[in-house]
Amino acid sequence: MGVAIRVIPCLDVSHGRVVKGVNFENLKDAGDPVELASRYSQMGADEVTFLDVSASVEERGTMIDVVKKTAADVFVPLTVGGGVRSVEDVRALLEAGADKVGINTAALARPELLTEVASQFGNQVITLSVDARRAAGMPSGFEVTTHGGTRSAGVDAVEWAMRTAELGAGEILLNSMDADGTTDGFDLELIEKVRAAVAVPLIASGGAGTAQHFVEAAQAGADAVLAASVFHFGALTVREVKEALDAAGIEVRL
Repeated sequence: MGVAIRVIPCLDVSHGRVVKGVNFENLKDAGDPVELASRYSQMGADEVTFLDVSASVEERGTMIDVVKKTAADVFVPLTVGGGVRSVEDVRALLEAGADKVGINTAALARPELLTEVASQFGNQVITLSVDARRAAGMPSGFEVTTHGGTRSAGVDAVEWAMRTAELGAGEILLNSMDADGTTDGFDLELIEKVRAAVAVPLIASGGAGTAQHFVEAAQAGADAVLAASVFHFGALTVREVKEALDAAGIEVRL
């Protein structure tokens, strides 16, 4: 028995509502985060990820009240990210009911934050978000972006994934900014390159449109597959994705 692939709906939240767009633009309202998270929990999601997508851009913290309500109503692991800048921010989210905390922009500004959080709470609470896009000038062909993909960090995505795993990240949420919201499929080259470079669990994100896309991401080396639009707007259910993975011989929790 290997480790089952996790299927994770992602709730991108802005001002208390779930939103979804293409390449993080033209955002559409997709519903109430607490209601959606509860529904996904009941539908068999292995985890739920909650990203406050406007927190870093607006330089404020994640909305603790929404996290508390979600955690009280959801009985699968909950990862929360967006605007996390300190050990105190992580502590507040864990106390509000998060099981893991997503860190992105703050780790680029001060990488030692990952080590500080890992030493306080264990590396299993850190989900390091890497928002990557293709960039010809980078050794791997991919660069890291920040602020919802609006700014280049000037850092190679694969090298950054390796470094953050060494610093204390317990898993990496790898989001293709080129594929995000397009429903054309995950960036398999990106997944394969990061998978070859790191040993920590890898969550593939960005581009899911069909159940087969999730199978391809798992075959490329992802330990978990994450999506938003296809679940929020009813194109796919969590069960349909798990059945496709199972049919392909990939272990899942049905």
